[in-house]
Amino acid sequence: MQQKGAIQIIEWEDLDKRKFYSLGILMTLSTRATVYPASLIRTRLQVQKGKALYSGTADAFCKILRAEGVRGLYRGFLVNTFTLVSGQAYITTYELARRQVSRYSSSNTLKSVVAGGAASLVAQTITVPVDVVSQHLMMQGQGEHSGRFKAKSKMMLAATKRRLTFGQTRDISVQIFAADGFRGFYRGYVASLLTYIPNSALWWPFYHFYAAVSAGT
Repeated sequence: MQQKGAIQIIEWEDLDKRKFYSLGILMTLSTRATVYPASLIRTRLQVQKGKALYSGTADAFCKILRAEGVRGLYRGFLVNTFTLVSGQAYITTYELARRQVSRYSSSNTLKSVVAGGAASLVAQTITVPVDVVSQHLMMQGQGEHSGRFKAKSKMMLAATKRRLTFGQTRDISVQIFAADGFRGFYRGYVASLLTYIPNSALWWPFYHFYAAVSAGT
């Protein structure tokens, strides 16, 4: 553990991994559950043509709640929780990558840039397929006509004696694969990498720079 000015830096070796992973997932899950309805509404507003169904955020919230109930605001949430793994994979990759780069260079900036970029690459590789499926699930229900794929209803799944758990997820996944193959799960992948890799690669060097400046003041 290092103390730099007012900033206390806990090294990866000193971290309690069990607490880090368990509490990290719990914290992220709580945050995700809070903001998910807003994410669902944003997705439906972005996909709809003009104002075919919703005139705005408040209108969408009221219509979804009235027609689909609270569960309607959480369509795809269960699947989306799998992206929690990406958050843990991100910080693990970052720390491991820093240790590997440190074998060849002592430059803190270089270590942060490479590790930050690598961490985002791993995280987005996990996140994008889950997001693609969950976003299609968001479009089911009242606004299903706006979605590219249509999942079977729970009544239809029950009639075929299929398990209801992740039943619609399987339907959507099968349709995506049938239409676009494996690449269908990675729509927008390159755009995500171009967004998150530079952001992460620049954020960490500035973090360590700020820590060093604070230590000198």
